[in-house]
Amino acid sequence: MSIESITQLRVRYAETDQMGYVYYGNYAIYLEVARTEWVRQLGITYKEMEEDWGIMLPVYSLHIDYKYPAKYDDLLLIHTFVEAPSGVKLTFHHKIYNEQQQLIIEASVTLVFVQKSTMKPCKPPQKFLDLLYAKTH
Repeated sequence: MSIESITQLRVRYAETDQMGYVYYGNYAIYLEVARTEWVRQLGITYKEMEEDWGIMLPVYSLHIDYKYPAKYDDLLLIHTFVEAPSGVKLTFHHKIYNEQQQLIIEASVTLVFVQKSTMKPCKPPQKFLDLLYAKTH
């Protein structure tokens, strides 16, 4: 069971380094944009999860393998997919390609469901699981 989304993002000049490549730290931001859009495609927003459900999703781990440099004005396609949550954790898998279909990075980001009021890990809300199940069946 997995849901995939594709997010487009154009590299801005301010995101590049002196060599004209995307500064490596900016990929974490790109991945966050893609995760936010993935959640929106699921039928909820991060803001609603935090405000209405009392759930937050802090990052537990981030792993990036850099394959090819992205450059200023490249249109990036961020492929994001998620499998069913495992306990309190939710892992996003990402592949970023440029317009020439060159693989730029492969990454995984694991988040933890946390109760906003206590900041303690918790199981995914049933509402989240229901949305996930509805999108995959």
